[in-house]
Amino acid sequence: MSNQLDKVMELIELRTKARLGGGEKAIEKQHSQGKYTARERIMMLVDEGSFEELDMFVEHRCVNFGMKGKIFLGDGVVTGYGTVAGRLIYIFAQDFTVIGGSLSETMSKKICKVMDLAMQMGAPIVGLNDSGGARIQEGINALAGYAEIFQRNILASGVIPQISAILGPCAGGAVYSPALTDFIIMAQGTSYMFLTGPKVVKTVTGESVTQEQLGGADIHASRSGVTHFVVKSCEDGIVLIRKLLSFLPQNNLEEPPIIPNDDPIDRLENILNEIIPESPSKPYDMYEVIGSIVDNGEFLEVHSDYACNIIIGFAHFNGRSVGIVANQPKILAGVLDINASRKAARFVRFCDAFNIPIVTLVDVPGFLPGTTQEYGGVIIHGAKLLYAYGEATVPKVTVTLRKSYGGAHIVMSCKQLRGDMNYAWPCAEIAVMGSAGAVEVLYAKEARDSANPEDVLKKKGDEYKKFFANPYNAAKFGYIDDVIEPRNTRFRIIRALQQLATKKQTNPAKKHDNLPL
Repeated sequence: MSNQLDKVMELIELRTKARLGGGEKAIEKQHSQGKYTARERIMMLVDEGSFEELDMFVEHRCVNFGMKGKIFLGDGVVTGYGTVAGRLIYIFAQDFTVIGGSLSETMSKKICKVMDLAMQMGAPIVGLNDSGGARIQEGINALAGYAEIFQRNILASGVIPQISAILGPCAGGAVYSPALTDFIIMAQGTSYMFLTGPKVVKTVTGESVTQEQLGGADIHASRSGVTHFVVKSCEDGIVLIRKLLSFLPQNNLEEPPIIPNDDPIDRLENILNEIIPESPSKPYDMYEVIGSIVDNGEFLEVHSDYACNIIIGFAHFNGRSVGIVANQPKILAGVLDINASRKAARFVRFCDAFNIPIVTLVDVPGFLPGTTQEYGGVIIHGAKLLYAYGEATVPKVTVTLRKSYGGAHIVMSCKQLRGDMNYAWPCAEIAVMGSAGAVEVLYAKEARDSANPEDVLKKKGDEYKKFFANPYNAAKFGYIDDVIEPRNTRFRIIRALQQLATKKQTNPAKKHDNLPL
């Protein structure tokens, strides 16, 4: 019996040692930098008492470069499963206190194990990244470990939600796993992402740049679009992950959770009847529209600092998760450009993959003109959004608020791209182009031949406006299902989503599509 007790005590001691990661001094250093340990982060994320750790006693097998004397239980990553709001998730959290959180062969095996479990059980996988990159001492074995992780990211894409939080450094090959996941969260001041660091940049290009300038949270949020969310602290990031998960299903075969809702579905918003300015060139704020129609005004925006001429994010309508895509007239008049098209296209595809209906709010004058856009491939990038909407089989409800011109009209979830319910406000204008441009094409010769060309163009412009500056011409052909009173928009969207709840639509059988990349 005493021998058994000795074994139990040995187990307890080993667990205590494992939970210290790289040791008390390394933990103190982590704390001194304003960062939490891997286990502390996990405990913030999951429901109290729900975390079950796996592979606590794993050790690396490297014997080169003095690594025999640097063995820590768990080997730099904490893995396991727990619940968030009672729903199962799988987690891995890199431990920077152990050899800088660098990735070894055995560390990759631990991560791959929980990723495999997440796929088998149909549950989200959350990665909390804080790593110095590949463990150089292990050479090709570390690189192979990264590749094993990437392969699982690829196979899991569209099957289970994948969320990456960058809570420290993430450099070199390490950045590709987060890049393959659905959402990336970065923390200001403590996290950065780049393929090659400032020293390499200086050596190769002669350019002097800091880590923050090269790959900080704000840069990736506003310039590159790599990260979807920026938070001020680790605590804020954890809260955001929990909130994000509340909108998502467990996997691609399930529906998103329905939450209790006390916001009346027939709530009228009189402000919407007057929100569109008289002048077609004057902007208004699309956030006011979104806040007026969603449950309790709550909207979780994605990519809020990138391509701000289009808005994407999650909300609830009568307790049901919905993805919202909306042009923003306050920024570049709401035009579509390269970045806005890419941003919205990926979001539409995510929603479609995970059975989240899409509500599109349209006020778009067209695509941004110019050589910068054309040379940058706006044709291909615009086609991504068109493709995403046309491919999507989830319920799609489109509301045209004001302008919907030309190719941009088609791209923004029109009826011909299998929009299920397409509504328009009475002030909506649906046409090939605005009146000024249209009459210059249609009546150029008549204007030239006239003694007063400006009068001719004005008269013809007024006629064009009378014909197209309303939604009824499109409604006449059935391209608009109904013209609705703006203040009643919330009710009409909810009614549409209710009747589309049992929608069944499939695409032709294929190995995979060939999305224009």
